[in-house]
Amino acid sequence: MKEEVNRHEILEKITPLIENTAMRYNLIPVEIEFVKENHRWYLRVYLFSYDHPVTLEDCENVTRSMEDFLDELIPCKYYLEVSSPGLERKFKSEKEYLIFRGRNVSIKLKEPPQDGSEQIFKAKLIEYDENEGITVIRLEDEKEMVIPLEKIKNTRLYYE
Repeated sequence: MKEEVNRHEILEKITPLIENTAMRYNLIPVEIEFVKENHRWYLRVYLFSYDHPVTLEDCENVTRSMEDFLDELIPCKYYLEVSSPGLERKFKSEKEYLIFRGRNVSIKLKEPPQDGSEQIFKAKLIEYDENEGITVIRLEDEKEMVIPLEKIKNTRLYYE
């Protein structure tokens, strides 16, 4: 008999557990995804810390602390992957604009700006407002800009 898996219900159940476990280690789950690939379920958790680079030990601690609880909440076989989001991660949610404030980003606009400046540019992420968009300082000329989210094609972390 094939077991029906509602991934949205599972994510609702497990997200508080993952967030609380990560918090105990001074970590933030940037993204939690529960997906089926090649007939297998994967639970992927991407962790971030404001005060240190995420280490293998961080990932192991979080994994060990929550895997037994997850097994009780997830009614199917799954593979758990816990890692850092990566150096030049593409933003996948609006909450990442809050998490990564103060960091350098690469922004690609949907259309070239009216002022003739580049459609892709590097900037420092200053603030996020769900109504106004993001406030950045463009690195090439230190110009402060407010960009509505609907004008942004994608944003990624940027490291030199």
